[in-house]
Amino acid sequence: MNVLKLKTTAAALAGLSALAGLSAHADLKDGMNEGAPEMKSIGALAFGPEGILFAADPIGAAVFAIDAGGSAAAADEFTKIEKLDEKIAALLGTTADGISIEDLAVNPESHAVYVSVQRGRGPDAKPALIHVAGGKVELVAMDKVKFSRAELTNAPEDKEVGEGRRAQNLRTSSITDMAWVDGKVAVAGLSNEEFASTLRLLDFPFDGKAASSSVEIFHGAHGKLETHSPIRTLLPLDIAGEPNIVASYTCTPLVTIPVKQIQPKAHIKGNTVAELGNRNQPLDMIEYEKDGKQFILMANNARGIMKIGTEGMESAKSISERISDTAGVGYDTIEEWKGVTQLAKLNATQAIVIQKDDAGAHLAPVALP
Repeated sequence: MNVLKLKTTAAALAGLSALAGLSAHADLKDGMNEGAPEMKSIGALAFGPEGILFAADPIGAAVFAIDAGGSAAAADEFTKIEKLDEKIAALLGTTADGISIEDLAVNPESHAVYVSVQRGRGPDAKPALIHVAGGKVELVAMDKVKFSRAELTNAPEDKEVGEGRRAQNLRTSSITDMAWVDGKVAVAGLSNEEFASTLRLLDFPFDGKAASSSVEIFHGAHGKLETHSPIRTLLPLDIAGEPNIVASYTCTPLVTIPVKQIQPKAHIKGNTVAELGNRNQPLDMIEYEKDGKQFILMANNARGIMKIGTEGMESAKSISERISDTAGVGYDTIEEWKGVTQLAKLNATQAIVIQKDDAGAHLAPVALP
């Protein structure tokens, strides 16, 4: 088994017993087997219904569905975890600089918090799944869980290409983000096709059926059409009553893609509704409502937390020429949120964030702005 093998406390196992539990709604969990998922890596996380946690394995070019159970709802009060990175590293027998925190997800039914982590760097890194509850940080024992697996058939080859600083393994971007969308799993990343940027819709329960479409966008900061840069973060959003994927790319175009366009072998042209500034990497997005209006919060590495109103997005004119700064749908910067690298919606009034400062990475609840 490639998933990191470490001892866990009895308390951790008790707190995570739901991972091996059966749901009263067996249909979505039909096809799940009990055992140890053979994950080569771990990245993006996303929750579906009935406590099903989807975990991306980019190196393995697969998506795992894990039964995380439907335990009783946690209290809305969430205890801040100082130095989360040090606590996770201690569980994994290393130091904070020996791990990378990949993603954060909250079970919308139980409010249980999960964090995906890679222990080590490069090809020798090992995956681990972390559960946070009651102020405790626990390693999920992955030797006996209910799970199923969907393989990506057109992922890039697992090898390093290029030289020096430009060397990269495109396989690490086979899955960049995921979301549960209308009974399917939307998966963004790269493929081995001519137009590499790809959106997939995987049927669930996994049955081998999937729609895989290449995606083209106009990137205003670069002044050209792009088909090789992957979506970095996405979320599902109804726009004018139609299910859409809202996606963000490096440098930082914001794009809408109707879900109905994701069809086998289709080539999609996304609608670039905003350019949010170049030399910037989007990290995570959530959607929420406040005072009767809908907003998107985007974490990124250069421009703080962006609060983007969705009103008028359905009629936004697609950007089709070079942009020197920002254009299209506007945003406000949430100045109080410094160093946020990951965020997830905790409940109707709160988000939970991973926030970095000189002391380390901390997990904290924050009021939705």
